[in-house]
Amino acid sequence: MHRWTVVVALATVCTLSTGFCFGARADDAGNWETISTGLELGVFEGPDSALGDSEINILRIDPEFWELRIMSISEIDAENVFSPMRWCEDHGLAAAINAGMYATDYSTHVGYMKSGSRVNAQRFNHYKSVAAFGPRRDDLPLFRIYDLDSEGVNMEGIVDGYEYVVQNLRLIKRRGENRWSRQEKMWSEVALGEDGDGRILFIFCRTPYTMHEFNEVLMSLPIDLECAQHLDGGPVAEMVILTEDVRREFIGSYETGCCEYVTNKRAFPLPNVRGVVRREQ
Repeated sequence: MHRWTVVVALATVCTLSTGFCFGARADDAGNWETISTGLELGVFEGPDSALGDSEINILRIDPEFWELRIMSISEIDAENVFSPMRWCEDHGLAAAINAGMYATDYSTHVGYMKSGSRVNAQRFNHYKSVAAFGPRRDDLPLFRIYDLDSEGVNMEGIVDGYEYVVQNLRLIKRRGENRWSRQEKMWSEVALGEDGDGRILFIFCRTPYTMHEFNEVLMSLPIDLECAQHLDGGPVAEMVILTEDVRREFIGSYETGCCEYVTNKRAFPLPNVRGVVRREQ
């Protein structure tokens, strides 16, 4: 089976506080597989698991070359919800990932979400992680994950400053603080991260872990992770890459209490996705 592989120099790490040991592949933390300028894919190894291959796939996106977009079924008046690959094919996206969890109407985002002048979900909830892109002022970063409980940060200011704003559950607070308590539940995971250079990280892991454990693994990888937010889990955790040279689908499966199997190969339709398009230079 063909795989993109990151060459990573990381000795085996034992984290006593969580009780697991893991190692990452190979020998050069800087050797990502380049898909296109500013678009790189890497594969890292998590703790051994009987429920999967333990791979963590990370698409690293430089916002100087690529822009994020929110694509929502409510914006295009379509009758059917699309798979992430279909979103890419129909709308010229180089990659797509879950925008986040959605309500039972299969349209409304859980938490605040807006795309330009269109607001999919107006209510601010208790989620503390907000991803923003498409700045309206030159003094704002091209992409940023904000912690709402950080000094000087407020939802109104973020909404005013950016074209695209999405509120989701927090995994890791800025500067690497694991904010997920220990629990027994585990699932395939798709997450959004930001590294120390302000690059966007699409993070996918089909192998189920508890989120506390998953966060500890992410913070130990040589990816300079600053913070991360949860997007979705189980069989609807999905990531797609579609360029001239690469066509790949990453599809989740396992979720405790819901889908306790690792055999899912079906790409589920998603009402809202975060898409990647090339920035005009």
